[in-house]
Amino acid sequence: MESYEILWKTTLPELEKTTSSISYDTYISHLTPVDVVGDKIVLCTKSKLFADTVSAKMREKICDALKKSNSEIFDFSIVVAANREEYLANFSESVAASVETHGSPINPKFTFDSFVVGPSNEFIYAAAKAVAENPGESYNPLFIYGGTGLGKTHILMAIANYIRLKKPSLNVLYATCEQFTNQMIESLGRGKASPADFRNKYRGVDVLLIDDVQFLAKKQGVQTEFFHTFNELVMQNKQVVLTCDRPPKEIEVLEERLRTRFEGGLLADVQPPDLETRIAILRKKSEEQKCLVDIKVLTYIAEMEGDDVRTLIGKLTKVVFASKLHERPITIELVNEALKESAGEKQEELQAEDIINCVCDFYKVSKADVIGKKKNKEFVEPRQICVYLITDMMNLPLITVGQVIGGRDHSTVIYSRDKVAEQMKTDTKLFTEINDIKKKLLKE
Repeated sequence: MESYEILWKTTLPELEKTTSSISYDTYISHLTPVDVVGDKIVLCTKSKLFADTVSAKMREKICDALKKSNSEIFDFSIVVAANREEYLANFSESVAASVETHGSPINPKFTFDSFVVGPSNEFIYAAAKAVAENPGESYNPLFIYGGTGLGKTHILMAIANYIRLKKPSLNVLYATCEQFTNQMIESLGRGKASPADFRNKYRGVDVLLIDDVQFLAKKQGVQTEFFHTFNELVMQNKQVVLTCDRPPKEIEVLEERLRTRFEGGLLADVQPPDLETRIAILRKKSEEQKCLVDIKVLTYIAEMEGDDVRTLIGKLTKVVFASKLHERPITIELVNEALKESAGEKQEELQAEDIINCVCDFYKVSKADVIGKKKNKEFVEPRQICVYLITDMMNLPLITVGQVIGGRDHSTVIYSRDKVAEQMKTDTKLFTEINDIKKKLLKE
């Protein structure tokens, strides 16, 4: 049985649970898996009307079921073909090109509903929602800037998730500036993609979302390419949304023509959240982890030093983990124990390489397979556990984590980290295994 057949077979039981028997018999049972391309499974059906109906009405349920299949495939394409042979003869190359244009995977948990709104970010939220509802019409470009860990990537992916759900016919591409740069350089070399392929990928979309544009600084050739991409999209009323850690005028050695383009749309500054918003964020995250925490404890964590929301959530995650590990209620005393400096000192001695080697040894798989491109379940699960442990036990940027796990981008890192954290809440076996690995790493 091929990998795409196995993936679809493991997805069907979830679809049976989440769709009515009529919908399942009418639509799902008549879909045939024929391929896996990029981060999508390719399904075929004999009728175009049928394919359009599935894409419009069943997309969310199919994607949700794929996300629970313990693979890195969480989206699909659908083609009109009688069987795999007809698909290979007529569609495979075009589907591959279509999938490629979607760029990095979008974390399905980063939605507008899961974004906690407060005085520091309500302007950003309103602007992003307006852009998602009317791409290319409201604010173009939308330039969001602010410090790290304040929710800029969340907002970008919320826009992508909203458009994919409400306007599935639009082509949305999310990528980091680093990704844009690397792919441009590869297209100029001897890689599979030519400069024309690269330009078609970025200029042929309806919505372009680029994270961390500060990395354009001092890269003259990349700035020129980005300028032409930006211009072509905006002239065609295609939506562009950019994030940065500083306003355009503070990006070093940025061409004036790019700076003025960035400032020609809507500039939105995201500020660190106030105490009430920090408490609201912690409350929402604790609810997502199905763990009720007293408001006094949430306030205590929220009042700790640092404005980085990501760090704040990381602290809560450590406390929740400690509570489950020691089977103790979450109190201020437990918070202090879980976050004490001695534990941090032990963690700082660790290297990412140590964590990867320990996970590989625990699951009896090779490091080459875990950090490689294989998508077998036996390698995907240890790979995602490596990501979770590195992000949980080490203070490394997400981009760095992606680099040590085979050069993956930071959105994939976020997805893997969150997937394992979510699964640990209900999977006792996984919870125990990760705890055992931690003990080995900390030599407890």
